Amino acid sequence: MDKETVKEYLENSANIDGDELPLRFFERLIMHGLRVDLIEIGRVICTFKVPPRLLNGSNYLHGGATATLVDLVGSAAVYTVGAPFTGVSVEINVTFMDAAYADEEIEIEARALLVGKAVAVLSVEFRKKNTGKIFAQGRHTKHLSRPSKIGRWTSVVVAGP
Repeated sequence: MDKETVKEYLENSANIDGDELPLRFFERLIMHGLRVDLIEIGRVICTFKVPPRLLNGSNYLHGGATATLVDLVGSAAVYTVGAPFTGVSVEINVTFMDAAYADEEIEIEARALLVGKAVAVLSVEFRKKNTGKIFAQGRHTKHLSRPSKIGRWTSVVVAGP
């Protein structure tokens, strides 16, 4: 591809008339239609029918939407252990083993593997509801920064050489 083709692809994909979208639009776009089936300590299970709006160019669930679901559903598992906040993402990893298609019902299971004083580690599995087959698996590491006494988030950034 030449530079103009790449530029056109990116700019046309991002063509929105101004910044007129509602606050937290991205989360609403991804999460709309999600149903919570189970909440217990360290575990959340949700059901989701893959909507056409979240398909990629090959007509299956977009990897970015899957990563966002790892972030949002996984973060909910942090709350189940009594944490007052979910922290900030340090790393998200998603392994794709199959695809989920439009109108296919999927199950998303998030587990809190560790919720410590400073770090949370989460695992999120995506299964096809009708077969139970895992089609994606995510790992999410979060830094649990604590609010300071004056209400601002505190964290330490160490710059490398």
